[in-house]
Amino acid sequence: MVKDVYFAYVMLALAATAGLLYAVRLAVRGAARSERVSRIGGTALVGQEVMDWTYWAVEPIVKGCIALGITANGATWIALVLGLGAGVAMGFSMFGLACLLASWSVVFDILDGQIARFTNTGSNAGEVLDAATDRYTEFAFVVGAAFAFRDEAWEMGICMAALLACFMVSYTSAKAEAMHVEVPRGLMRRHERATYMITGAGMTAMVGPYLHDHVPNLPTTTFVLGGLLIVALIGNAAAVLRLVRIGRALR
Repeated sequence: MVKDVYFAYVMLALAATAGLLYAVRLAVRGAARSERVSRIGGTALVGQEVMDWTYWAVEPIVKGCIALGITANGATWIALVLGLGAGVAMGFSMFGLACLLASWSVVFDILDGQIARFTNTGSNAGEVLDAATDRYTEFAFVVGAAFAFRDEAWEMGICMAALLACFMVSYTSAKAEAMHVEVPRGLMRRHERATYMITGAGMTAMVGPYLHDHVPNLPTTTFVLGGLLIVALIGNAAAVLRLVRIGRALR
């Protein structure tokens, strides 16, 4: 049977390879720039440089998907399946597998929009499907974590607070758009939440046991709990701040 940690190693190797290739790109041609990233902008949690690198890294996959006939909606459905699988893996405490599946779910979440732009097939229906898929995949990941940590009330509390942050940040954005108010810039947007939660799961698989061996007071799941806690604290604070800003704009 393949050890769970190997899945995290695979994801780390892929990320390291993409990083090395981008370093070559920087040396030869300079930084890549994405129109979408420029519009979204980076924050202190995930800088614009990291986002530009990510979009540059997935561009060959976008072209490959188009060549294979994978549509934007097809990529969205793949993201959903992978995201639900990541949630199941989290529920069984297979954090390495969850890291791998959730990472590729995010990749396909990026791909759907890029495929739509490259093929000029974007639509309002596609945007609704994409938004709904984001909510389902986040729900699956965090609820899977809650199921894994069901024996400890404080750990489940962190999971529930993170879930609340995920939905409230998204809700405030949707509410601002519905009220025809400019969506306030803030922290813990979708890609930032995914970064911290997925990284926490991967780090748990790779170094969690070693951390516990050297610091017995810390559980092996310290990193994934830490990622969820960061999302919970910053995300809920950001959601409240957004609501305040939206209220002021409406007045």
